[in-house]
Amino acid sequence: MRKRLIQIFGFLISSLGWLFVLCTMAMDFWRISQLGGQGGSFIIKVAWYWSNLWKDCFTESTAVTNCRDFPVLWSVTYYVQATRGLLMCGLALGFFGVTLCFVGMECTYIGGGEKTKDKLLFSGAVFHFCGGVSDVAGYCLYINRVARTALAPSIGPGVLRYDLGPPIFLGLVGAFFIMFGALLYAVTVCRVIGPESKVVEVYGGGTYMAPYSRGRSLYTGYYGPSRQYQSYYGSGRTNSSRISKLSQTTLTKFSDRDAFV
Repeated sequence: MRKRLIQIFGFLISSLGWLFVLCTMAMDFWRISQLGGQGGSFIIKVAWYWSNLWKDCFTESTAVTNCRDFPVLWSVTYYVQATRGLLMCGLALGFFGVTLCFVGMECTYIGGGEKTKDKLLFSGAVFHFCGGVSDVAGYCLYINRVARTALAPSIGPGVLRYDLGPPIFLGLVGAFFIMFGALLYAVTVCRVIGPESKVVEVYGGGTYMAPYSRGRSLYTGYYGPSRQYQSYYGSGRTNSSRISKLSQTTLTKFSDRDAFV
């Protein structure tokens, strides 16, 4: 029951994160700069310059907005183009992650057996985490470009100092939600990547669970049994009868030789 609740919570968190990231791609005011309205002037005139991933805009104090769409694909500023690509890559990975996690969750009745569903869920968690990292990289690239201009000691004429807008912060929150949901998925299926204990038979027919010790079991440490009697340790009465027959034939040969002498 606890496993099912954690998976449902992870699904809700990661889906909400992807919704945040998707909304930021269509939102305005990724960066914004304000002119006027300062210095104690009795005539206040304010204008805003703002941009998003698709256009640059100018809004006057009369609420009239003029926008210029970005030109063709290969003439867009490199950091805007890279941010678009990283976010779209993250959304594509998130689509596969949501599909795999939905099939692999315990509360769904598709996907096969329990072990198969756990593997699907773990694969979906990996897709989610990689997509979240791609989104974080895209937002950090955009932030770095804006901050380099805003914090520069001197800039050229006609260059504006922009501030970060609300979509950046919303997108970062969404990316961290995605990675947190991926971690919740991975916690519930951590045994998929863990070692499996093996059942080993001992002399009297009993069994015990062999501990995991980097490839060494009880009989495979720094020394091991000889190959002649290797099958004796795990086979029970059948192999012991073979060894007894071998000893009988050996004794017969020695007795013949002594008789000949």
